[in-house]
Amino acid sequence: MSGGVLLLATLCTSLFTALLIFLLPERAFRARTGLNLGAALVKLTLVAWMVWGLSRGHAYALEFPVLEGLAFVLRADALGIMFAGLSSLLWLFTTIYAIGYLEDSPNRKRFFGFFSLCVASTLGISLAGNLFTFLIFYELLTLSTYPLVVHRGTAKALAAGGVYLRFTLTAGLVLMIGMIALHVLAGDIRFGEREILAGLDLDRRPLLVGLFWVLIAGFGVKAALVPLHGWLPRAMVAPAPVSALLHAVAVVKAGAFGIVRLVYDVYGIELSAELGLLAGLVAVASVTILYGSLRALAQQELKPRLAYSTVSQVAYIVLGIGLFGPLGTIAAFSHLLHQGLMKVTLFFCAGNYAEELGIHRIDDLDGAGRRMPLTSLAFTVGALGMIGLPPVVGFFSKWYLGTGAIQAGMPWVIAVLVASSLLNAAYFLPILGRLWFLPGPDHGVGEWPEERRLGRLETHAWLLVPAVATALFSLVAGLLAGMPFSPLEWATRVVNTEYLP
Repeated sequence: MSGGVLLLATLCTSLFTALLIFLLPERAFRARTGLNLGAALVKLTLVAWMVWGLSRGHAYALEFPVLEGLAFVLRADALGIMFAGLSSLLWLFTTIYAIGYLEDSPNRKRFFGFFSLCVASTLGISLAGNLFTFLIFYELLTLSTYPLVVHRGTAKALAAGGVYLRFTLTAGLVLMIGMIALHVLAGDIRFGEREILAGLDLDRRPLLVGLFWVLIAGFGVKAALVPLHGWLPRAMVAPAPVSALLHAVAVVKAGAFGIVRLVYDVYGIELSAELGLLAGLVAVASVTILYGSLRALAQQELKPRLAYSTVSQVAYIVLGIGLFGPLGTIAAFSHLLHQGLMKVTLFFCAGNYAEELGIHRIDDLDGAGRRMPLTSLAFTVGALGMIGLPPVVGFFSKWYLGTGAIQAGMPWVIAVLVASSLLNAAYFLPILGRLWFLPGPDHGVGEWPEERRLGRLETHAWLLVPAVATALFSLVAGLLAGMPFSPLEWATRVVNTEYLP
């Protein structure tokens, strides 16, 4: 299979699946389930094939002209495939989880149709070879996620969806303006052609600085950088699979990935440092890390606490980008993967508590670890990883960020990381204490609210297996961090082969 055909096949797997799901009747549960799982497995296989090919020097690219001087370009490089691999793996587990979560819900055809469009959009972002192609899929992601955010159709969901659209469509307009200005300035910029902007006349440098921050503002909305994060906590009214999708797989990660592409593939890390842009990124990331952690500490409901945790944790990626040097870059790229594994686990578990026990508030979790031990073990792994305790993968992100800060001559960043870790512990450890050490209704007066007993398992297998599997991935990826194709090893490979050689 040629490189271009493989790229199209990977992208079209989800597009055709979405079309077929929209054509199926609402009652066709088995056919829809088969399509979803089959497409997720095929996509994961195709991405794994490209990972294998890239590791052996194969090239995958496809383009065709749209206008004079402007082309639609698909290209698989090591960085894009890293993001595509994360998306494909977590989408398989999110698909399994969503099938179980929405088992008795209405409008499943609509949900899974747009769900598949989200998959295609995220893969398109991963495989985009220039800014024009990136923008197409970036906006398609906005439009395809809106129906998922408002899926329940309540007044609260519709209000949250309105806020989501206002933030993301405005950000898309800002991005388009910035990209058009860059195109006028330097032509069709392909990812990896960093020398184009670096070769511009010195009198264009102030314009480059201004356009950089315009584009950061556009990407920063989806990446939930402060003060552009306001849509994310409100979007928690969406079903748990959508929350997992927004935080770990698609929207927030797309924004962070866009910033990675902007710094490393459009401007280039050397030009970004020369223009004094990286220090600004470090400052924005540091404020976001601390603000998100403080806001998470103030939340009394589980999903909003996890939402503000995402605001903080995704900013680690931006922080690593701003630390000029190999170690900071490794931290940024690896945390793109690590945070996805840990955060999807936490949202799966939050959904399990809500579905099985009707629990949404943290103070209702007393004793839930005895009632739902596997879910609670998975949550514990994810929470400890977020705090940064070994051997969960989150430890390696913070270790490389700390060493990268010293390498970059910014030792004050260590204080930000320490403060963030202490705040992480302050809002996660009390949850773990309630799960495992406080008596629940089974040991006192009352019953679990809305409790459903489903045979021998603590909850439906479709809900339990993804949570346990992603927790195990988070643990194993930490224990085997030095092994080939681990998230940390692949991030290191990307840095060594394509960035900061």
